[in-house]
Amino acid sequence: MQATRALRNAARTPLIHFLGKRTPPTAVDHTPRAHPASPSGILPDSFAAYRSKAQQHGPLGRATFASGAIGGSPGASLGPVEPKQGEYFDRNELPERFHRLPWTEAEIEAIETGGASLFS
Repeated sequence: MQATRALRNAARTPLIHFLGKRTPPTAVDHTPRAHPASPSGILPDSFAAYRSKAQQHGPLGRATFASGAIGGSPGASLGPVEPKQGEYFDRNELPERFHRLPWTEAEIEAIETGGASLFS
C-alpha cells in the first residue's frame, strides 16, 4: 500500500477543537471615533479636509499634483540646502576623531576568505 493514496483517502480532521457554535457579536458599534492617541481627539470633517492639511514627504494638496508642480521646476529653485549649525550631511565633515577608520590588510583578507584566514 502506498502512503500517498492512504493520505488522500483519509478524512482530514483538524487538530484544533472549538467549543460551541460560532456566534458573531449581536451589537457592535461601528461609528467612527478618533484614535485614542490622536493629538486633537476629534475626527476631521471629511477626507478632503484631512488631505488638504496632511503632510507626507511634502504637501498632499490637489493643487500640487494637478498643476504639475512636482518635477516642474528644478531643485535649485527651492533655495540653498545648507546644514544648520551643529548638523552635518556627511561623516567626513565631522572632526577627525569621528572619521571612518581605513581597513587593514588583515581585515580585508578575513572578509575575502569568509574568516578562514583567521584560523590558518
